[in-house]
Amino acid sequence: MDENGTGHRKTSERDDAREACKGCFVHSSSGDSLGKVQQPTEMRRNEKYTPLPIKEKRVDIINIKGIEDIGYVQQDSMILNSLCPEDDTQCGQGLYFHDGKRKVDYILTYHIKKPSGSKKYSSRFSENALARSIRRSRHHPSKKDPEIAAQDLSMDYHEDDKRFRREEFEGNLTEMGLELERDEDTKTPGVGFVKIHAPWNVLCREAEFMKIKMPTKKVYEVKQGSNLVEKINAFINKVTEPLHPNVEENRITTVKHLSYPFSREKQHLFDLSDKDSFFDSKTRSSIVYEILKRTKCTKAKYSMGMTSLLANGVYTAAYPLHDGDTNGENRAPNDRKLLYEEWASYSVFYKYQPIDLIRKYFGEKIGLYFAWLGVYTQMLIPASIIGIIVFLYGCATVDDDIPSMEMCDKRNNITMCPLCDKVCGYWKLSTGCATARASHLFDNPATVFFSIFMALWATMFMEHWKRRQMRLNYKWDLTGFEEEEDHPRAEYEFRVMQKTLKKEGKFKKTEKEKLTCRDRMPAYVTNLVMMLLMIGVTFAIVFGVILYRVSTKAALAMSSNPVTRSNVRLTVKATAAIINLVIILILDEVYGAIARWLTLLEVPKTDKSFEERLIFKTFILKFVNAFTPIIYIAFFRGSKRLVGRPGNYVYAFKSFRMEECAHGGCLMELCIQLSITMLGKQLIQNNLFEIGIPKLKKLIRYIKSKRRPFQEEEREKKLQHYETDYFLDPFAGLTPEYMEMIIQFGFVTLFVASFPLAPLFALLNNIIEIRLDAKKFVTELRRPIAARAKDIGIWYNILRGIGKIAVIINAFVISFTSDFIPRLVYQYMYSPDGSMHGFVNHTLSYFNVSHFQEGTEPHIPSNLGYKVEICRYKDYREPPWSPSAYDISKEFWAVLAARLAFVIVFQNVVMFMSDFVDWLIPDIPKDISQQIHKEKILMVELFMKEEQGKLNMLESLVGRGKDPKGMENCNSHSPSPQAHELKGSAVSLNAQNVDIL
Repeated sequence: MDENGTGHRKTSERDDAREACKGCFVHSSSGDSLGKVQQPTEMRRNEKYTPLPIKEKRVDIINIKGIEDIGYVQQDSMILNSLCPEDDTQCGQGLYFHDGKRKVDYILTYHIKKPSGSKKYSSRFSENALARSIRRSRHHPSKKDPEIAAQDLSMDYHEDDKRFRREEFEGNLTEMGLELERDEDTKTPGVGFVKIHAPWNVLCREAEFMKIKMPTKKVYEVKQGSNLVEKINAFINKVTEPLHPNVEENRITTVKHLSYPFSREKQHLFDLSDKDSFFDSKTRSSIVYEILKRTKCTKAKYSMGMTSLLANGVYTAAYPLHDGDTNGENRAPNDRKLLYEEWASYSVFYKYQPIDLIRKYFGEKIGLYFAWLGVYTQMLIPASIIGIIVFLYGCATVDDDIPSMEMCDKRNNITMCPLCDKVCGYWKLSTGCATARASHLFDNPATVFFSIFMALWATMFMEHWKRRQMRLNYKWDLTGFEEEEDHPRAEYEFRVMQKTLKKEGKFKKTEKEKLTCRDRMPAYVTNLVMMLLMIGVTFAIVFGVILYRVSTKAALAMSSNPVTRSNVRLTVKATAAIINLVIILILDEVYGAIARWLTLLEVPKTDKSFEERLIFKTFILKFVNAFTPIIYIAFFRGSKRLVGRPGNYVYAFKSFRMEECAHGGCLMELCIQLSITMLGKQLIQNNLFEIGIPKLKKLIRYIKSKRRPFQEEEREKKLQHYETDYFLDPFAGLTPEYMEMIIQFGFVTLFVASFPLAPLFALLNNIIEIRLDAKKFVTELRRPIAARAKDIGIWYNILRGIGKIAVIINAFVISFTSDFIPRLVYQYMYSPDGSMHGFVNHTLSYFNVSHFQEGTEPHIPSNLGYKVEICRYKDYREPPWSPSAYDISKEFWAVLAARLAFVIVFQNVVMFMSDFVDWLIPDIPKDISQQIHKEKILMVELFMKEEQGKLNMLESLVGRGKDPKGMENCNSHSPSPQAHELKGSAVSLNAQNVDIL
């Protein structure tokens, strides 16, 4: 609307022209009414759009015959009041227009303010905004307070402004060839619906613009390699037949259609016998969505696209419809119902996923996610088996472990130094027997093997996924697909508009404005500061949990209950791990919201850029949040340099003595922390929240429905399909789904040396997660836009990075956190007989209790039955009677050298093996590369045959005495009528060639 009221004037003119129309309106390209439609349930065929000039459309029509057949003459597009009868069968439960023939491809919803009377929308629609405002103020001059009346007038103005934008936008949609039908008389109060249908000509035009590959009539035989490979594949398919879902797409076929980007000039290549099913619902909605993004409102002060209209509340939602219902035996079969039965049901948890059907219904991007999740889950099976074997090996050898036996032997009269100041007393080493035996379950020679195996497993998983991805790209005709630049986001358009308006008064506009780094600099600084602040908050919380452990340990040690004193360590470990879990769950939600806010501050131009930046920030914050407590336990808590020694401990705030690990090492505590965090996140955050929150929402809706004056069940029975979809949750993207799996992948690979059962718990979780996500996508979410993609994007690079970091972290865990290296050093350098006898005594140093700092010695008397003069502690230091008392001993340096050497050797060997596996396994399977090459050759042959047919036809016509100039026009941009005839003949000739090449 301009400043002179032109917008209101034009609206008034259009509304006045609609006064006589009581049913539906047919709009021309200019938006004016073309006359009254005689019957609401019939379309007028005598009215045509006035097409825009070709130059204005910027479309060059070159060498095209049959223009009416291929989509440049637009058919009627109508904005109607839905007069759907009560019988659902005539409207397909809301899946079709009121005529029962035109399918609903997309839905736009908007807020409406119902009038107090029972007036129809058409009468309300026939008045302009100014007239209604004046009439309202005139009819009730004394019933309202002036301030309330002013607020109502302002609200009416905003509503009318939104209606004006909707009219303009919908008029532009009709100019693009879409057909619209409006429905405000629904069972959903306050919501109006605009149903959109894309006719055949629009689908053809947009499919050509979007370069959508469609299967041609030509088919060719697909070979899977040598005869031996084919026999092996046939045997595997026969054995695993019960595991395949009962869907048509999963049946093994030996032929494949040759695909080619749809072209209106080459329609004869495609099977158009059934035009209604040629473009499936996924493709139709994608085409409509592309038109919606491209169409703009330009008569306002600034241009607004579909995203801007949604952001400003002009429309409240935009979504494609699901194909049908999932429940009911009498319902017509559809892809959604099939997905519900063969994919989203827990009873088919043992079956493979119908990936092709998922792609057909939801698009390639979502199909790739579930394909990746399926590959990841399958690869967890061998990892889980090896992890179980390693764990069982630890259980089987615990009684033969000499260091554990020495610690449990009560005849070894080893007195240990107090674990805390003042309140803790001396203790016997044999009391740590249970901890030592439990540590052996995870700290044994098999752990090193398992760490190497998991590093190679990660590489194998990535290689297997790349090959699987290439097979899907070939099968889904994505081999030549290249992502194009997306349309600008609403926030970006708004910022550009603000920048443009700001500069209009200062400078003459010379070029289109855009946001530069200088414009985003405050956002970049804010991002950096906030990211560092959030990481600092995570570190501070971890430090707070450390203080909790120290203070709680001291408090429990003072208890008069002997049971409490004997279980101090276990109590502190468990409660601290649970506190860490709760904090991680809370901060995950907080960090997710902060990451989105920071990304919005940057104002990325496209949705792809926004998604990548959001993923990067969210991953950094959630990764630090989940793994900081684990990293502290693994690498800092057990460090003697950060803990100190008796008589010279390290204190925090001069009063809290830093905690140290038990004699069995920190690996057991690391395992406890890792298992509680991993299982807690999976059970509470991933499963309980995803299952419980929707159930709770449904329960709340049910309770509210009982309080309403009408029965909720009766209302739901009469709801149209687009109304039921409106009440579903909007699709929020795949980022949360990927993020929880990536964090889980970190748990499985990064610290797997301390928790070999991690792959097993991940496998069990993913079996549930797949069906949980499937049910959510099929029944609880609106149908997402089918986005095309040929890979999983930035997530692949994150996975590779985690795999590389996992090698380094596991090397340090084995070397510095476990006792694997000290045991090897003792056995081969210090053991008198080459065995592990005497290892425990070798790792303990001596301390004279008279050397305690003043005020730190135990205040309670010794309950051991004798006076303690010398106590032991775990470290490599000189004894108090040595000239260099309490200095680091030479054994320490030998062990440190061995640890560093192990890290270097382990890292390089595993990296080399991973790179060798990466090099050995090709990214593209050989049979797929051969089939891609074969497709190119067949495509060339196809067009060569077509051209040869045209030349033969030209020669035959020349031989009959036709004008030979027609040959000169074969490749011209302005073909003669003869050339058109020849082309049509060649088309009809080639259309008969449907042989198997």
